[in-house]
Amino acid sequence: MDLFPLYLTIKVSLTAVVITTAIGLALSWVMAKKEFFGKELLDVVVMQPLVIPPTVLGYYLLTAFGGSSRLGSFFADTLGWEIVFTWKGAVVASVVSSLPLFVKPARAAFESVSNDMENAARLLGKTEAHVFRTITLPLAWRGIAAGAVLAFARATGEFGATLMIAGNIPGLTETLPIAIYDAMLSGDTRSANILVGIITVFSFLVIYVAGVFTKKRYG
Repeated sequence: MDLFPLYLTIKVSLTAVVITTAIGLALSWVMAKKEFFGKELLDVVVMQPLVIPPTVLGYYLLTAFGGSSRLGSFFADTLGWEIVFTWKGAVVASVVSSLPLFVKPARAAFESVSNDMENAARLLGKTEAHVFRTITLPLAWRGIAAGAVLAFARATGEFGATLMIAGNIPGLTETLPIAIYDAMLSGDTRSANILVGIITVFSFLVIYVAGVFTKKRYG
């Protein structure tokens, strides 16, 4: 059995969770600690990937990062990165799909950190970066870790949006979910069963680990 889909899925998921964590930390902190015009709208936009069909999300991404779009042209001409029909497209799909699952627990964790403790540090002359690094982050880390675990799990199972923007190119963009789809279409039930078993066991482990982090933080 070809193990490339497993390798690619791990590669895409690890890359996506790093990007998701970086973006999600900033979003979660701002949405938890700051009041500003359009905050509710931002929350709706961030949560959209949870409710819209994956193919619709993939269509938006394909339109946004296609060669004829300004964003796609920027990545191609300035950075030399082709997004559509490459493994980078799978990363983009995974980041957008998994971001809500990171933001939800991370935001709740930030909101649970007492403002009084943070304000006391500010009164002592500490910078925002120092307050975040020494008070906010250590107290919220379990929720952040739970979000990262959930985001990684979501990235490994992403199918619809990935198929739209990255395509189904064997040896290039074929992730585990797409490999399962191909195996079933070709009648290779043995390979499909093995791949399904891998994802199923992994999903159980992820939910368990995320539950442990959440229980210790909020229990």
